[in-house]
Amino acid sequence: MTGKTKRIERDILELLGRGEDLVLATILTNQGSTPRSMGAQMVIRPDGRIRGTIGGGKVEAQVIEAAGEIRAKSVAIVRDYDLTGKAGADMDLICGGRLSVLIEHLALTPAAVARYEAVVEALEAGRRALSVALLPEENSSGPLKRFVLRPDSSLAGDIEAAAPVADRIASAFEQRHSTAIVDLDGRRYLVEPVCSRGTVFIFGAGHVSLELARLTSRIEFRTVVLDDRSEFANRDRFPMADEVHVTDGVDNALQGLAIGPESYLVIVTRGHRHDKTILAQALRTPAGYIGMIGSRSKRAKVYAALLDEGFTRESLERVHCPIGLEIGAETPEEIAVSIVAELIQARSGTSEAN
Repeated sequence: MTGKTKRIERDILELLGRGEDLVLATILTNQGSTPRSMGAQMVIRPDGRIRGTIGGGKVEAQVIEAAGEIRAKSVAIVRDYDLTGKAGADMDLICGGRLSVLIEHLALTPAAVARYEAVVEALEAGRRALSVALLPEENSSGPLKRFVLRPDSSLAGDIEAAAPVADRIASAFEQRHSTAIVDLDGRRYLVEPVCSRGTVFIFGAGHVSLELARLTSRIEFRTVVLDDRSEFANRDRFPMADEVHVTDGVDNALQGLAIGPESYLVIVTRGHRHDKTILAQALRTPAGYIGMIGSRSKRAKVYAALLDEGFTRESLERVHCPIGLEIGAETPEEIAVSIVAELIQARSGTSEAN
């Protein structure tokens, strides 16, 4: 079963499909302490409502205020904001950094729709694409030229602008996952790698899993729920998940799953025996994160059994158990918050296994 990718690109495609005339704000550069970093985006609708955020506060308010003029003139501009010293104080800001924001008109055109369709298709397929914008020069006019390099190297969007540089951009960003600005032939290009920010595989579809899926789907984790009980693992119960699978028992619960370093395995089944069975399978994968719910006494029993089966203590050190950050969580909602906090920490590269 396939759900919906939760990213601003889908919002843009949805709003364009409604015929809305949009303005897109993207943070190009940031220095010092700023609310959001390079690549953060916000869409401003014709009535002033927004999707996404570039940090809130007066900077965001000024960008929203500028949207009307940008839309009327159908142009793209770059504006600098100083959040330091007197400038920051005048704006009632305490961040103390500087940032530049690209503000552009996103008109409803076939090229715009094709671009965002290509991005969403790549995301839903779990494949990587590159979204590229030819940044405006000083005193330039007219809409921004944008294009998308699809996973199969084909192009969508402003093909004419893409042709001279597409191969070089694809080569330069083959291994890069972060947004960057590159200079080619005297022009600047904003390149945004579009890829999944990780897939969370939730084993078990009980109360904790339900609350967990609600959160992971909102913070750009692709969310897959698995359980051998169809009355729990179904689309009615998990409409927010990207995929819901009813497995044939727990002995082969991971069979056929594409698990790699950007996979996060969360084991929250209905019993210790099921958790141990799935953990044994999880330890044989290259998953970037493995977490299992349970107390320290449960952990000791499960680990002892796995050691008897031939697993090493080194392999068990990969496991986060008890799963989640220590925040005194008790309810399913609180436990889900603690797990998601640990997933965010792991994704950012700042965590250590328990």
